Amino acid sequence: MASVTLGSWVVHYNNHHHPSSIFTQSKTPTRSRSSSSSSLMTLNKPIFLRSKRTVSASSSSGVSSSVVTQETKSEPSSFDFMSYIIRKAESVNKALDASVPLREPLKIHEAMRYSLLAGGKRVRPVLCIAACELVGGEESTAMPAACAVEMIHTMSLIHDDLPCMDNDDLRRGKPTNHKVFGEDVAVLAGDALLSFAFEHLASATSSDVSPVRVVRAVGELAKAIGTEGLVAGQVVDISSEGLNLNDVGLEHLEYIHLHKTAALLEASAVLGAIVGGGSDDEIERLRKFARCIGLLFQVVDDILDVTKSSKELGKTAGKDLIADKLTYPKLMGLEKSREFAEKLNKEARDQLLGFDSDKVAPLLALANYIANRQN
Repeated sequence: MASVTLGSWVVHYNNHHHPSSIFTQSKTPTRSRSSSSSSLMTLNKPIFLRSKRTVSASSSSGVSSSVVTQETKSEPSSFDFMSYIIRKAESVNKALDASVPLREPLKIHEAMRYSLLAGGKRVRPVLCIAACELVGGEESTAMPAACAVEMIHTMSLIHDDLPCMDNDDLRRGKPTNHKVFGEDVAVLAGDALLSFAFEHLASATSSDVSPVRVVRAVGELAKAIGTEGLVAGQVVDISSEGLNLNDVGLEHLEYIHLHKTAALLEASAVLGAIVGGGSDDEIERLRKFARCIGLLFQVVDDILDVTKSSKELGKTAGKDLIADKLTYPKLMGLEKSREFAEKLNKEARDQLLGFDSDKVAPLLALANYIANRQN
């Protein structure tokens, strides 16, 4: 049985002040701490930052215990998302287990498997599979791509947790990889997962998928995790620690998370649509959907970091606050962050209008799940 925690199912829509669309560039970027609007654009140029990494022990006040307000009801639906995500996560876990068998050299494969098979919500591979099925593909067709994105996600977690990065001791309720295998092996385990992800995508994808589409999928994945994606977000995030809030705006934080978090979620949906035979229009609509839920995922993550305990999260709570990192609650406040999350959920759902109602149900439910997750 897959280890999947679904959290509470509540959605609250507040029409008082919504940040601008993720697809609309603001003419006057927000620069002050007090503003709660946002351009949500993807910045193409790097942001020049100071290189020092200052750590302060600032505190947060007025935080509550849940991501969304309590008086709302769950959205009625006949679709059983809990059964769906557990079933899909079980399929993904079996495929991951088979894709990285325990073999020589034993130590590196043990380290790879330790983090890869440690559970988790499997949001990215499920998103990949759901996108493939939405455009007419099969789960089996999407599975190599789904496993590839989870391998890369796991790599990013192993490296994030290293002392030179976030210096974390817990991940998914277990000691982090470097605490078990040492820093040297943890670095190599991440490297091995990264390289094997591309090998697996290229070699395990069904021959029914045209080579042109496989190459396109490889290119999308590579772009999502390099200096135009995850790495770019990581570098700007590292360089932003300790910055004065008056020196940065929301567009700066959005650059970090559209690259660091949303890019891989975006690639997950796009890869699924590509190998599933989707049209260019369908692929781009799913790209925009995933970009919204990718940013939504990070906004919720920031909220949970200051409202939940380490036990509830399965990882160290409050670490962003201790490291003096830029977060949405820090820049916008907790309530505006919640409103922003609600807005992103709506924008994500709007991208799916016109698709088959039965096939689109998993993606609509996934957006709600990300908005309302509790860990």
